[in-house]
Amino acid sequence: MIVITNPDAIVNEINIIDSLLEEGLSLLHIRKPGFSAIEMGQFIHQIQLKFRANLVLHTHHELAEDFGITKIHFSESGRKNTLDLPAKFSKPCRYKSTSTHCIENFNMLENFDYAFLSPVFKSISKENYFPKKDHFESLRFRTNTTTKIVALGGIDVENIEVTLKNGFDDIALLGAIWNNDNPLKKFKSCQRIVHSSLV
Repeated sequence: MIVITNPDAIVNEINIIDSLLEEGLSLLHIRKPGFSAIEMGQFIHQIQLKFRANLVLHTHHELAEDFGITKIHFSESGRKNTLDLPAKFSKPCRYKSTSTHCIENFNMLENFDYAFLSPVFKSISKENYFPKKDHFESLRFRTNTTTKIVALGGIDVENIEVTLKNGFDDIALLGAIWNNDNPLKKFKSCQRIVHSSLV
């Protein structure tokens, strides 16, 4: 299960992030599109050092090596330059992920560990953001079996089980966590459903 940070600041955000990771969150995608490199560095620095292996950088990939981060994400437009990582990133990243919005683009991916396919349901965090096609139907046409496919968009407790049982390899949460009064409680509820679905 993956959690993506809210693009905007959240009250008590770092403490919540640390708590999520303490509870077993495997991957936290740090997506802060408005951050400068300095702000991104300051943000990462506040997260407990022991969780660096769980962090995935969406922007400012050049910071990855300095912070011991080995996982980076590429936007749909940015993945064309996956071979042109900043010179400062001298060690190859171990894990790469990207974003897609149709199965055709997903099927064309090479050298990515996993990719988001979105939106699967009506978005919780974005207004008027709906799926333009039935992505469960699209999974019938999946030919890329080397890249894991991760459901994003509108994922919450009521649809996690059906999502995992109908072809998606994993789920990513954003609005379900950050639009909730108790993000940690919501995470644990989602986590239980994921674990029971994989049994």
